[in-house]
Amino acid sequence: MSDNLKIALVTGATRGIGLETVRQLATAGVRTLLAGRDAARAGAAAKTLQDEGLPVEAIALDVTDSASIARAAEEIAQKHGHLDILVNNAGVFIDDLAKPVSGQSLETWRTTFDTNLFGVVATTQAMLPLLRKSSAGRIVNVSSGLGSLALHSDAASPIYDYKVPAYNVSKTALNGWTVHLAYELRDTAIKVNAIHPGSVKTDMNSNGDLDIITGAKSSVEMALLDDAGPTGSFTHLGEVLPW
Repeated sequence: MSDNLKIALVTGATRGIGLETVRQLATAGVRTLLAGRDAARAGAAAKTLQDEGLPVEAIALDVTDSASIARAAEEIAQKHGHLDILVNNAGVFIDDLAKPVSGQSLETWRTTFDTNLFGVVATTQAMLPLLRKSSAGRIVNVSSGLGSLALHSDAASPIYDYKVPAYNVSKTALNGWTVHLAYELRDTAIKVNAIHPGSVKTDMNSNGDLDIITGAKSSVEMALLDDAGPTGSFTHLGEVLPW
């Protein structure tokens, strides 16, 4: 069993926003499990933070592999006995920008949904028994403003012309999952929220206008939410976004 520190799990955390989320949570005193599909990469990323004196552990977790998810849940149960924070950060963006909405392949749709929606659902289902053992469980789903149907329907919106359908609709569906799970858990100590990190300059988004430190802040704020905070919300740096 671990000490009395809160325990957090961040998926897709070997680089970018996920890695920075781990850094910020660990800096806040949370024992943070840095999850990645490749155990060696996760270990290397974790070591850089451990060398800074931060309470970080590596864990292998592929959100598209049910066996990998089950092994990770069992490892957390054995080492820590519970989980306080789950940040569902893992995601892919593989739409072909040269193709129209109707031209994206079914393979693109399926691969995108396997990670961005089904991987979140599967990971959350596996971790819920551990989160239920927390006195203040927090689930943070890393969504995107691109998942907002309201903004996509508004010709005056800055994203109105940015139709990358597989990615966008996967985040719309993730928002729906957030609302439904928050409803199920409304009478528990677990809060479930979706966040938009912003347009962050990462390997996935070379055109972003925010730095990675800022991009991780929304996830961290919701992960460390107090008991008076919301559940079933969609926000960016505290600002409520339209569904």
